[in-house]
Amino acid sequence: MEHGDVSPDIARGLIALQKRIQAAKIPSSKLDETLNIATWNIREFGKTPRSEAAIHYIAEILGQFDLIGIVELRDNLADLGRVLKILGPYWRAVFSDVIPDLGGNRERVAYVYDQRAATFNGLAAEANEPRKKIGQEYLSEKSFWRSPYLASFKSGIFDFVVLTTHIRWGDSMEGREGEIAMLAAWIEGKRLDKFAEDHDFMIMGDFNIPSREDPTFKAITKYGLKIPDKLLDAPGTDLAKSKRYDQILHYPNYPENFSNAGGVLDFFIDEAHIQELFPDGMKKEEFTYQLSDHLPLWIQIKTDISGFLLEQIIHG
Repeated sequence: MEHGDVSPDIARGLIALQKRIQAAKIPSSKLDETLNIATWNIREFGKTPRSEAAIHYIAEILGQFDLIGIVELRDNLADLGRVLKILGPYWRAVFSDVIPDLGGNRERVAYVYDQRAATFNGLAAEANEPRKKIGQEYLSEKSFWRSPYLASFKSGIFDFVVLTTHIRWGDSMEGREGEIAMLAAWIEGKRLDKFAEDHDFMIMGDFNIPSREDPTFKAITKYGLKIPDKLLDAPGTDLAKSKRYDQILHYPNYPENFSNAGGVLDFFIDEAHIQELFPDGMKKEEFTYQLSDHLPLWIQIKTDISGFLLEQIIHG
């Protein structure tokens, strides 16, 4: 990572942040064997330029992983470019377009990845709502407020498709549950399509699901999506670590692949620790617009699936 000639305050902040990263116990990934994947809602990333310190801290956090799905990336990509420059020449980004109305909130979804660990396989597309023919037109009865974005990657011999979403907020839990149910049905249809680019799916992002007992969680898991075992006891991803808004889910095609390691990276700790990163001081709300009001949720997967493939040959 190329932090370069930073100020003493940023250098001290990076050292403090690295201690918080170490506490998350994220194992190093191994080429062609394991891959570190994360989902992170970076609050309104690009709406207002971040401070120089925040850009370095965001890069340091992203650099702990090999592939990150980012939500709340806004239309202005300048800050993403600043982060990629620090991450170094092997890092790339694939991102969606914005939806310019209030529901779309001028947001994008992005995949930021280290091409030494993961290869972009060519598919990058938004999920489209189901349509019905009405007269001479094909129209959707419901819509995604912000289109889920999927892309195909390969790591080692493991090809997979990852879909990242930012489900609607607002007061209507019924509307939120309906959007999640529509997405779950879309994913299941895609998985069952014999001409799908790949049938190994990872689903992640900010689902605005308050708890696993909520009907919204039941809606997304209706067709068999599961939380990786290592995330079952993970804390919440809000700064209070009480809400499970963010999720990583998978179909159990290779259950052992998703049980290597996982958790939440707590870069915040509490309001008393803000000054370690920003010595001039700031309130928690301002901090969320410099780093975020969400913590990254991560999982390490095993990408060497040769044993599973050989077993499939033996057992037909």
